[in-house]
Amino acid sequence: MNKSIYVFSAFIISAFGFAQTAQIKGVVLNEQDSPVQNVLVQAQDRQVYTNANGFYFLEVSPSDQITIKFQADAYQTVTYTESLKENQSFELNIRLSDHSEELKELVIDKNLQQRFEGTTIISPDVIRRIPGANAGVENILKTLPGVYSNNELSSGYNVRGGNFDENMVYVNEIEVYRPFLIRSGQQEGLSFTNNSMTEKVDFSSGGFQAKYGDKMSSVLDITYRKPKQFGGQLDASILGGGVTVDLASKDQKWTAITGFRYRNNALLVNSQDVEVDYKPRYLDAQSLITFQPSAKWEWSLLLNASSNVYEYTPLVKRTKFGTIGDSKEMSVYYEGSEIDKYQTYFGAFKGIFKPNLENSYKIIASAYHTKEEEYYDILGQYNLGNVSGDLGGNAGEVEYTVGLGSQLNHGRNNYDALIVSAEVKGQHKLDENEIEWGVRYVSEDIRDRLVEWEVVDSAGFSLAHPYFSTPNNQPYEPYQGELLPYQNVRATNFVKINRLNGFAQWSRRGAIGEHETFVNVGARAHYWNVGAEGYETSNAQFIISPRAQFAIKPNWENTDMVFRLSGGLYHQPPSYRELRAMDGSINPNVKAQQSIHIALSNDYSFKIKNTPFKLFTELYYKDLSNVNTYTLENVRIRYRADNNAEAYVYGADMRMNGEIVPGIESWFSVGYLKTEENYNNKGFIARPTDQRLKLGLMFQDYMPTIPNLKLYLNLVYNTPLPGGSPSYVDPYQYQLRLKNYMRADAGFSYIFKDQTFKSEKRWLKPFEEMSVGFEIYNLFNNENAITNTWVRDVYEKKMYAIPNRMTMRTFNLKLNMRW
Repeated sequence: MNKSIYVFSAFIISAFGFAQTAQIKGVVLNEQDSPVQNVLVQAQDRQVYTNANGFYFLEVSPSDQITIKFQADAYQTVTYTESLKENQSFELNIRLSDHSEELKELVIDKNLQQRFEGTTIISPDVIRRIPGANAGVENILKTLPGVYSNNELSSGYNVRGGNFDENMVYVNEIEVYRPFLIRSGQQEGLSFTNNSMTEKVDFSSGGFQAKYGDKMSSVLDITYRKPKQFGGQLDASILGGGVTVDLASKDQKWTAITGFRYRNNALLVNSQDVEVDYKPRYLDAQSLITFQPSAKWEWSLLLNASSNVYEYTPLVKRTKFGTIGDSKEMSVYYEGSEIDKYQTYFGAFKGIFKPNLENSYKIIASAYHTKEEEYYDILGQYNLGNVSGDLGGNAGEVEYTVGLGSQLNHGRNNYDALIVSAEVKGQHKLDENEIEWGVRYVSEDIRDRLVEWEVVDSAGFSLAHPYFSTPNNQPYEPYQGELLPYQNVRATNFVKINRLNGFAQWSRRGAIGEHETFVNVGARAHYWNVGAEGYETSNAQFIISPRAQFAIKPNWENTDMVFRLSGGLYHQPPSYRELRAMDGSINPNVKAQQSIHIALSNDYSFKIKNTPFKLFTELYYKDLSNVNTYTLENVRIRYRADNNAEAYVYGADMRMNGEIVPGIESWFSVGYLKTEENYNNKGFIARPTDQRLKLGLMFQDYMPTIPNLKLYLNLVYNTPLPGGSPSYVDPYQYQLRLKNYMRADAGFSYIFKDQTFKSEKRWLKPFEEMSVGFEIYNLFNNENAITNTWVRDVYEKKMYAIPNRMTMRTFNLKLNMRW
């Protein structure tokens, strides 16, 4: 506890300055689209003049408020405000008005625009530095209010009562997909996003605009960077590593950034209470190639290939649980293994045409192919015993056995999917108005085979599924029914889905009196049909989703606030996973889930002793209909595929962040939510994502006596999540919850060289940056659990919940280099 107080106190009172570097570049044109020479461009204490081509380039110190001014004789002065992070390269093209009459200076505040739209901007450097068992952008998202996760091995996250399937992820405006067959976080390996290639990350937890796709919960919008020159980066740790190479031609027309990654989760999995022979191999290669032949045209190609091989052979598991007065231990001895393979290939082509500064057009074509297989045969034979509480020599040892049994799990699952899409988008600026539109076609071709069964034996007696009608009173009466697996699912599905969707939206920045305002109004439309072999062709379905935002910044003296109201009707047309019922059958006529979402927020910027802070608060409510209920076990979601429920979500989020160290952000967040569903009018009960309270802390600091030594802390606390009951039971009869989830990951990094700490040592001259780090995962060694295993005591007719624990305290070493 003292450590927590110290960390929080340091977050509030620390202050120290570091200088970093960011770049601003662009072209200045006149109203005839001709370059303007000798325009004075000023930012901070730097200034340059545009050359004969109207081009300029500036290096500045990163900040949330960078003012860029453009001045030239006979032209209107333009002032632009932007937020830049370390190593960010920002392109800003400006058109100057050359009217002869005196014109008022034009002020453009881009940072205010982002506040109006309600997006959270996450620095790529924060993503790269902050420690976590599954380091990446998802690791940082889990510290934000409204974002929940109880699984440090998974890149999945829940946002405001939604599940993993309700989140959209874009890379360079291209939608990306998660693997389908994964059942647990330790099978995932690598997230799609390569942090070393990232330039910008925007996140919205609700009330987002119509230009984003048809999901109900959140949008993660990632932009990969364009290199300026040859360079590279190496990241290595005990968990794996990666190499990123930057290439650029002298005239900057051709650029390429390529990243290779490898990950091995054995260090983390071996910290669990299961002895395993674990051989994971997660490999990934990505490349973004761009060609810009002129200021009007740009072409890019995004490629990705990944191969995840998961070999898992459990040996022994020993779990102690219960109280001091009634302590028990379950020992499980395993035979068999699991071998999973996930191979994905992704390619996207993007073209941008900008005939002038007011209009732009984009074409995007992409193809995603995944081949996944999941094969396992694992026999677990367990012994459940009472543990001695005698303080003598037998303390902690099993005194006698109260339960014996075995469990055989078999799986032969194959999934093959090809998703192809083509899209056209446009953007037009008319004075203070902006119009955006887009049309997209998607074809999904899915081949799925599901074969899973489970046989449960308790003290020599085979147990049938609890829903099976034949009475089973073993061992007191002979069982007269048919011997059947405890669970048995078999299905082969060939499904094709065709989608046509589009959007149109209008935005305007204006004023009411002296108060700045922003309005966004738009709508999405989605048409789709489902063809499943062996089933009747579905009826084509069509939905419209109107959305709107209104924001105002009052002109209050010495008070910087933005108020925002957003919402709309959000639909989620079913994916293949939502079409497949728990028995493996397909319902082609599943409707789109629907959510009426309303959010009211306040964004307050202020200073304490010249240190900038921001306080963000938001209240939200969702009314859901056509709900497709599901069960959640670890990271696997299984739907009922029937739309027979309604639900609601309401909550409040708060986040305070500040640059305790200038240019380096830290924040503290609090979230509260409640979500319940009503299935077939049985009454409202907690949804699987009903996690009431969340606390998050993302903290960065330095050692005053050793400024090269930096400290990073990532802390998450979540109250209990539903999931303590067996996944096969009726949730209206069992509403058990897991224990609280608390996890703190700490990191220490020693900087040999970067933009702040220069070095004249010969061996460091080839490098722009070099650092070594030491990380501690699960600092306080909390015993978090993701699910329970249920074991039967045949003598007392009891069922015991044995927690399936997550990773324990683990240590890691890191090396980072840039050149």
